[in-house]
Amino acid sequence: MHDSQTNWVSSRRHFLSTQAFGLGSLALASLLKQEGAVAETVRPELEKKTYDLKPKSPQAEPKAQAMISLFMQGGPSHIDLCDPKPILNKLDGQKFPGDIKYDNAAQASSRVLGCPWPFRKYGDCGMDFSDLLPHFGEIADDLTLVRSMTTGVNNHGESLYALNTGRTQAGRPSLGSWLTYGLGCETQDLPAYVVLTDAGGLPVLGTHNWSNGWLPALYQGTVVRSREPRILNLDPPPHLKGLPQERYLEYVAKLNREHLAKHPGETDLEARIASYELAARMQTAAKEALELSQETEATQKLYGLDNDKTRSFGTRCLLARRLVERGVRFVSLYSYAQMWDHHGALLGALPQACLAIDQPCAALVKDLKQRGLLDSTVVHWGGEMGRLPVIQNDTGPTNVGRDHNTYGFSMWLAGGGFKPGFTYGATDEFGHHAVEGKVTHHDYHATLMHLFGLDPKKLTFIRNAAPQALIESTVSSRVVQEILA
Repeated sequence: MHDSQTNWVSSRRHFLSTQAFGLGSLALASLLKQEGAVAETVRPELEKKTYDLKPKSPQAEPKAQAMISLFMQGGPSHIDLCDPKPILNKLDGQKFPGDIKYDNAAQASSRVLGCPWPFRKYGDCGMDFSDLLPHFGEIADDLTLVRSMTTGVNNHGESLYALNTGRTQAGRPSLGSWLTYGLGCETQDLPAYVVLTDAGGLPVLGTHNWSNGWLPALYQGTVVRSREPRILNLDPPPHLKGLPQERYLEYVAKLNREHLAKHPGETDLEARIASYELAARMQTAAKEALELSQETEATQKLYGLDNDKTRSFGTRCLLARRLVERGVRFVSLYSYAQMWDHHGALLGALPQACLAIDQPCAALVKDLKQRGLLDSTVVHWGGEMGRLPVIQNDTGPTNVGRDHNTYGFSMWLAGGGFKPGFTYGATDEFGHHAVEGKVTHHDYHATLMHLFGLDPKKLTFIRNAAPQALIESTVSSRVVQEILA
């Protein structure tokens, strides 16, 4: 073989791209996609930058170690679920006596829509939930219910960006990416940031919801599917298992080290190599973490795995607990696209959505608590918006729905330093605008980062010679101390 040394070096990318060793699609794709690329110009720094998922000390003493976000994409109707407004039932069908900010003016109506479901007070704290969420009532004394959320951008995409990345524009890192960038992970055998997607489909914006933005690819959310195989390409073909794979990995590691030595200024390369190595370790650890047969029958029943209506979401809630239990830093569960976007058929669709998630979400909080994990794990439930107090699609009782409302809506939080059994903030008497204790998406992020011992304006990443942060220094935000234990 003449000129074999030249061929060996130049064929490195071809060698990697043609192998069938299935070491985790996300990590491998990330590595191959950028293999020959030159990173952005790196300016001289006092010390060498490295990117990894090793545990890092926060800037202050943390109360939270991990987070599970139960994201109800589409916008649950707060005034039908957890923010009762008696005047709506009193004025049901009458003309709304104020101003409304519609998103869809073509289907808009000025007629008030009362809440068809009765509310009850739950727990020692007397927290309000409608009859659609009886299991939420069982955990009321563990929850902080925030009734004054706002993003102020009245459609799904921009509001999702706001809550997930801090800005209404695309291209920025998600909250999970920032937390794993700042804190690393307690396990090196599983991804730091895991996304559990819904069998019904991806949420609006798809993978943008868990993007690493311009942070190194190591901090992107790793998708675990709702059906088997939960992680694609995790296993090598049977005839390549064992020693052949071990030799392959040793060879690739050698190539990576030599390539890294030739590109000392390419700071993202180390992160890509780390992703590749993590994929190999996941072959054993991920299988164990995702194996629910290890759970008792009682635990599976607690999450609703014995019921067709709750099995899908319950399975993902149980997986979230198992992942956090094994050291994963951030887990996101997304409902499928528009599951809660009830512009019409509210009377039939909202009860079905609640039935699917009510028991599993409550089970997660109960299970974390009984295992001693709730104190250090933040659990979030909510969507990117609420709904309006007037009828949309006024074409008959079974067709009516509610339009978007990002000016005042609800979410709840539990564990990780939040005040249990506490209701904070208020919307106006119609549930349209937050009027007391308004919490913006910037305030929400500042409060979460505070509980993790991080300052969101000081945790920065240098991009184009300028420091970038989850909350920019020019943005107004506050830690909502009133909701902290």
